[in-house]
Amino acid sequence: MTEFDLIKRCFTEQVVTRKDVVLPIGDDCALVQAPEKMHIAVTTDTLVAGVHFPHETPPRAIGHKSLAVSLSDLAAMGAEPSWISLALTMPQGDEAWLNEFCAGLFELCEYYNVQLIGGDTTSGPLSITVTAQGLVPAERHIPRSGAKVGDWIYVTGDIGLPALALMHLNGQVVLDNLVKEQVLGRLNYPKPKVLAGQLLKDYATAAVDISDGLLADLGHICQASNLGANIVQEALPISPILIDYLGDQQAREVALTGGDDYELLFTVSDDNKVAMETALSQLSIPVTCIGQTNATANVSTTYYGQVVDIAYKGFQHFRQAN
Repeated sequence: MTEFDLIKRCFTEQVVTRKDVVLPIGDDCALVQAPEKMHIAVTTDTLVAGVHFPHETPPRAIGHKSLAVSLSDLAAMGAEPSWISLALTMPQGDEAWLNEFCAGLFELCEYYNVQLIGGDTTSGPLSITVTAQGLVPAERHIPRSGAKVGDWIYVTGDIGLPALALMHLNGQVVLDNLVKEQVLGRLNYPKPKVLAGQLLKDYATAAVDISDGLLADLGHICQASNLGANIVQEALPISPILIDYLGDQQAREVALTGGDDYELLFTVSDDNKVAMETALSQLSIPVTCIGQTNATANVSTTYYGQVVDIAYKGFQHFRQAN
């Protein structure tokens, strides 16, 4: 198929048609209209085959994940997802592959009422770039820079299973079939915490989504807020599966550094702690307090009061080049 055949067959037919999209796919630019007293949050993520997902990943999972990671960024800002643009580079115009890719993409679009409004298709090594835009009330977004000394550090859900899936794919651990299916599902089909993010904008002082590893992403908050933090390792919400396969110590290290969780990591003041926990529990959103910010310039961890050094802090592009 040619580029324009691809666009017509795969991207112009979608369930979601938002009223705030003035001009959708088909022109040189799309036009959208933001409500009064709302800010537009914008994020861009690129996923490259062999870097962000294994080459053998099913196309439906690639479509899902390429959108989920951007929605996770919006969730960390407390924004409601609204529109996306997609730049897709692929080796050839494979219609069967594209149909599966779009099924994964549009399933998530429909769930979160997100409309695809434009993008680009090109020939080359497989990579996907999504620019996602969302709406957040003026002056009510959650920055990385708002944490204060003494704030409590929380994380949604549990962490570490996507990293275990990658260890299995890399031959570092062998999982039985039932566990393999579960952990690969966590890796390939992450669930962005959009609802949690929208609730947290009333309580959190700072937030980030966990993509590169809990310690690495907490470091972003600490750097932006000019403070330090300590994580209490025995409080980490680690799946029993991780401990069963790796043992307690390695499970904690993987949970701290593994990445690809797409849970929300956030800080909250002592005054808002109880109200936040109550608000999220009423919607059955699990959160765990895992530490506290401090006046140092470092991110540290302790295990039953003993300082534990973690040499590897999380994923960074170009690490080997430095």
